[in-house]
Amino acid sequence: MKKDTISALATPVGGAICVIRLSGPDAISIADTIFSRDIATAKANTLHYGEIMDDDRCVVDDVIIAVYRAPHSYTGEDSIEISCHGSAYIVQQILILLEAHGARQAEPGEYTRRAYLNGKMDLSQAEAVADLIASTNKAQHDLAISQLKGHFSKELDNLREQLLKLTSLLELELDFSDHEELEFADRGELDTLAHEIDNHILNLADSFKTGNAVKNGIPVAIVGKTNVGKSTLLNALLHEDRAIVSDVHGTTRDIIEDTTTINGLLFRFIDTAGLRKTDDTIERIGIDRALSTINRAMVVLWVIDGMPTPEELNDIQNRCKDKHLIIVVNKTDIDKDASQATCSFIASSTPTTTIIKISAKKGNGIQQLEDAIYNSLSLAETTSADVVVSSARHYTILMKAHDHLSAVIDKLSAGISADLLAEDLKLVIDDLASITGQDRIESQETLNFIFKNFCIGK
Repeated sequence: MKKDTISALATPVGGAICVIRLSGPDAISIADTIFSRDIATAKANTLHYGEIMDDDRCVVDDVIIAVYRAPHSYTGEDSIEISCHGSAYIVQQILILLEAHGARQAEPGEYTRRAYLNGKMDLSQAEAVADLIASTNKAQHDLAISQLKGHFSKELDNLREQLLKLTSLLELELDFSDHEELEFADRGELDTLAHEIDNHILNLADSFKTGNAVKNGIPVAIVGKTNVGKSTLLNALLHEDRAIVSDVHGTTRDIIEDTTTINGLLFRFIDTAGLRKTDDTIERIGIDRALSTINRAMVVLWVIDGMPTPEELNDIQNRCKDKHLIIVVNKTDIDKDASQATCSFIASSTPTTTIIKISAKKGNGIQQLEDAIYNSLSLAETTSADVVVSSARHYTILMKAHDHLSAVIDKLSAGISADLLAEDLKLVIDDLASITGQDRIESQETLNFIFKNFCIGK
């Protein structure tokens, strides 16, 4: 890690105030050279009002400077935060002064990277900082807060502690290898504990489906025949004219995708090409993509505007066996009796399927549909106290740990020697350690990948 001093703007320019951060061994002395008051000997965690002065001792701005001393700062280093007025010119002049006195411009994510390397947070918590900054709704915020507070890290620490205990007992047996009858680790207890830990790892990995959906938006496919009102429904759900609406069949030939928030959860609605037989090559491609979209969706809205055949009803149910299917009866404003007859037929054929009557054109029933979409998922119950995996990196490593632990279980069944069991257990421990960066040196490539998408001031 570079031991120099860095500076960066930590807030957007143009507001009432902006915050400029410095971190590093010379942060306080550099700030002292351009500040009208002495802060070189200032106590930690104190605020100081004064003026930023240029090299000609002309006033640049009235500011408040916060002083933090190592290790009690975000980065674990001596740090300064300068709160100045939000003028782009003022910010630029202060940054130029700081650089002229030895504080180089920070790289993306460098503050949080230094916090990780200085032991202020583990790697999974560092990743959570980026998720917290990017959160746009309560569910995303709660997931990021949970990880930032270390709930996920504590789960992993508990698993690693149990594995380390088993490994130490197995390695103890190796020290007495000349006494083959000695077994410090009871193989039956070891097998039971290995299965328990493996189940815990799989449960964490299974939560990735929830975490990924919350983080990136829950995919909802809008499907149905041509001209049943799918695009009108998309516009109603998004509360804007996103899709072209036309009475001409086959207007939508490709998927149209956009997001909106319902009750604090981000949903990604996908309008698809109308399902029908066609000789049009381009439209056929759109229909194929529509069917593919069903496979990727967690919720499927099947939009109809008339009585479906038993074959059509059976087909959509087969395609949505592992999905949350909601049948949306549209255009109820045209013929209420026909719509009611349609709902009665579907209810008698599939009594467990959710049916919502709407008029997408007039907006009738849209609120009820949004509630049905929201209530179809247990994701709404996720809180900041839950441990939910939302990182693809974490999921991949957990599955790798599962594979290595499965090898341990297989070798236990086969009566394999303690040395080989210990080696496989070490692989599981290393896998879990790589998530948080504990007791393991991460490669430069991994660190660069994690921190490259951070903003400059974080």
